[in-house]
Amino acid sequence: MNIIVMIKQVPDTNQVKIDPKTGTLIREGVPSIINHDDKHALEEGLRLKEKHGGKVTVISMGPPQAKDAIMESMAMGADEGILLSDRAFAGADTYATSYSLAQAIRKIGDYDIILAGRQAVDGDTAQIGPQTAEALGLPQITYVRKVEIIEDGKKVRAERALEDGYEVIEAPLPSLLTCIKELNKPRYPSLKGIKRAVNYEIPVWTAADVAAVPEKIGLKGSPTRVGRTFTPKPPGRGEKLEGTPEELVKAVMNKLNELNILQE
Repeated sequence: MNIIVMIKQVPDTNQVKIDPKTGTLIREGVPSIINHDDKHALEEGLRLKEKHGGKVTVISMGPPQAKDAIMESMAMGADEGILLSDRAFAGADTYATSYSLAQAIRKIGDYDIILAGRQAVDGDTAQIGPQTAEALGLPQITYVRKVEIIEDGKKVRAERALEDGYEVIEAPLPSLLTCIKELNKPRYPSLKGIKRAVNYEIPVWTAADVAAVPEKIGLKGSPTRVGRTFTPKPPGRGEKLEGTPEELVKAVMNKLNELNILQE
């Protein structure tokens, strides 16, 4: 079974800050990590390989430093890794990004299942997986919390999480699945995997390498326009009231009246 896992390198969300002048993320000095949901997709890919055989290929699109995410994936057990990196990809929204990833997957060619995280923590759109499936003309199952390959590798059966339960869906392979954290617990990189990752030469594919149409990638191929990005101003400081229960009730009522929240 040939498995492709799409991952993204994202800023550590605990330390994300926005430049008040430019409205863009401040990435300098901020550590980057593999997107959380993508790690669960990778772990499931590794488990499917261990159960059914085959190989796991990790693919990511980003700047050169995104190689670190691919190296970590290989240290966890992935067999191959590919980075899409080209200035022509810069400024891509989810539509242009999924087109570029689909082109790379077409170049890889031989695959049975594609796994991706539900969404990226730096965008939270949950669009890349579904849009890539549409670009490739593949069946898709989103919000997957359990995966099973059935009918001798011809179909996949998955539990798809809902707000009030789950539904069981079957789809023919190849298919694309987006994964959530309930699916599994990602493993740690192994010493053997780390040694292999350090010595692995990660191929870097450009827009030309994947035969991408210039008008469909980067800023040109992105219909999304962001008006403004900003950090909300913190709310005003609260006021602490002290006294007996009766005094506190009276003070609160007075405050509500002052704010015209209560009407006589």
